[in-house]
Amino acid sequence: MNDRANSRRGTLRSIDVARESGYSVQQVRDLERRRVIPPATRAANGYRSYTVIHVQALRAYRGLARATGPVEARRLLTELRSGTIADAAAAISAVHVGLAPERDEALRAQEALSAIEAEATVSDDERDVDAMTITQLVAALGVRPSTLRYWEQEGLVTPERVTTLRARRYGPAAIRDARIVAALRSSGYSIPAVREVNATLHRLEGFDETRRILDRRLDQIAERTVALLRAGADLAVVVEASQRPTRTGVAETASIPQPRSWSAEAAPDPVQ
Repeated sequence: MNDRANSRRGTLRSIDVARESGYSVQQVRDLERRRVIPPATRAANGYRSYTVIHVQALRAYRGLARATGPVEARRLLTELRSGTIADAAAAISAVHVGLAPERDEALRAQEALSAIEAEATVSDDERDVDAMTITQLVAALGVRPSTLRYWEQEGLVTPERVTTLRARRYGPAAIRDARIVAALRSSGYSIPAVREVNATLHRLEGFDETRRILDRRLDQIAERTVALLRAGADLAVVVEASQRPTRTGVAETASIPQPRSWSAEAAPDPVQ
């Protein structure tokens, strides 16, 4: 039977599904074997016969894999294909909720970086301060003495010790460190996170590289969010079709959905 006749019947070959979804023929078959997409019908000669629903299931998988990783995407597709629209909506919402804290964390990191940059460019008059006592520094930072001692205990601020009473004395470097820690903590960073940011700043070549990393992080989260939005639309079609089975086991249609632009994903996700 020629391609036009197949199109009228709403059936697709493996190569058609591969072309429309962006996966290879072997990947399509692997994902079918793993039950990520509905099983294809088999002709008497053993050839597979697919429908547009298989293309949309693969697109849903691509978006979910981009947003959550291939392992979680396979689990979701396998479970949700036999679920309800409400189940699918809840699952997509849960992934969105999971992405939100990642974005908030990256935004807080940007705010913290701005605060650190401000401290790094403190005026010459402030840099000329020889030292501060703990009383002077806590007053300048607006924190309690016990807080400053805790930062010292955690290795984030290192004062000097002077006099026979071993009183703390904070030189210019310690004052700067304390200001940075205070800025990070006020932005919601935990002590381990403050330590990690400080270590990162020492490893990287200044603030510009750090800012580029944070900007790229936000771009990646945005790309994952867009991929999830696309996946949700395709998943809804797949789930609705599973609730309206036909004689082939999946909904049949004669039209192939228009290809999407997947510029955020230069190459198909591997079937892992």
